[in-house]
Amino acid sequence: MSDIIYVTKETLEQMKIELQHLKGVERPAASRAIAEAREKGDLKENAEYDAAKEAQGLLEARINRMEAELANARILDVSTIDTSKVSILTKVTITNKATKKSMTYQLVSEKEADLKLFKISVTSPIGKGLLGKREGDEAEIIAPNGKIIFSIDKISV
Repeated sequence: MSDIIYVTKETLEQMKIELQHLKGVERPAASRAIAEAREKGDLKENAEYDAAKEAQGLLEARINRMEAELANARILDVSTIDTSKVSILTKVTITNKATKKSMTYQLVSEKEADLKLFKISVTSPIGKGLLGKREGDEAEIIAPNGKIIFSIDKISV
């Protein structure tokens, strides 16, 4: 995994805390579960041991993925964002031309995307369609349910 991910300083700190938890709490718990299962007898027919080993493997894969993400993370500073066009970390107010419904989203990395908080990923269909657009432009987005046309009303941080 060599893809650079762009995150805010807060998200980077959350990622570090989560990794520390995985290494400091989850990893020792997985080792204890394996040790307890090992004490229960023959390993060839010990489903508990197999499950504990599988859980440990999944945990180690998650730790490795998080370490790679942290190694490739780049911090974005909101104060350096250009609001003349839609880019990562900008807030964009758009209006659906068909329904006349207006909404405001912030474009963020995949790691920070949360639709409930109106944060959409720059890699989502809408995010990709909005990137680089300016106020007054129209964005034609191909979504799973068909083509949607949005007008770009406002760009801010």
